[in-house]
Amino acid sequence: MRGDVTMLIYHKITKQITTEKVRKPNEDEVVWIRLKSPDPTETKHVLSELLDGHPLMVEDCIKLNQRPKMDRYPNHIFISFFAIDQSHDLLEIALVIGPNYVVSIYKQDIPVLDNLYEEFKTIEGKMEFPAQILYHIMDRCVDEYVQVVDHMEDKIEEWEEAIHKNPYSKIAEEVFRLKRTTHTLRRIFIEERTLLGSISHQHFPYTIPEADVYFVDVFDHLSRVVDSIDMFRDSLNGLLDMQISMKADRMNEIMKTLTIWSTIFLPLSFVVGLYGMNLKGIPEYNWDFGYAYVWVVMIVVILAMIAFFKKKKWM
Repeated sequence: MRGDVTMLIYHKITKQITTEKVRKPNEDEVVWIRLKSPDPTETKHVLSELLDGHPLMVEDCIKLNQRPKMDRYPNHIFISFFAIDQSHDLLEIALVIGPNYVVSIYKQDIPVLDNLYEEFKTIEGKMEFPAQILYHIMDRCVDEYVQVVDHMEDKIEEWEEAIHKNPYSKIAEEVFRLKRTTHTLRRIFIEERTLLGSISHQHFPYTIPEADVYFVDVFDHLSRVVDSIDMFRDSLNGLLDMQISMKADRMNEIMKTLTIWSTIFLPLSFVVGLYGMNLKGIPEYNWDFGYAYVWVVMIVVILAMIAFFKKKKWM
């Protein structure tokens, strides 16, 4: 089954943008070749036969199981980067950058790349050199990271409110799931931040000096994302600790209430047991108001114990 293979061409002389079937780009062109869910033969044809790619780079693009990294070859650079969807799933993008081309290879649908591809068709000045295309791809991916992080923040605040209202809210499973997600995201984002640092602070070919500041900007945004994830990990740990603490406090209050009422009824049980022995010679049995007398005794005991507990601030 053939994948979606398209090529967007920027003509340096006419400054026009057109689309054609995939071919070897001319010297006066800057192209963006998209390979979405390609067959290995398609990937090998484009990278090896048309662009003279290194065999190791071609192998990485076919397998698509890399962590964020940047490999330099004589005629091009290979970069592994990640997009993210609303389910917090990471989607790998293999990027090959050459003197006048950028090739993106990915398996799943990535709306960020589709939207950017359409923008390039209508907005001028976004693909004048290969590093500019690379910047826009990375910038859009990092913008998606920010949206996901904002969603995580809203979710954590929602859980905090739920716990304050009901310490027995069943959120532990979701919290542990998000903790595993943040662990994975943090590992990937830190490696991508290192990659962006290499691009912005080392000599990166296929660009112009003025473009370095744009990669620094993406680096800063990604650093904020990593800082937010670190904060979320602490918040999630604190969330579970807070729930356990509030449960313990609630249980202590319940036990305290039960203990107080048990203590109040303890002397009443003694009084009732005393007059329930059915022994001869108990004078209260012959009193006309013996029943009322027992009630008065029990009520006085109850009031005295409640007053004592309140004085001690136990209730």
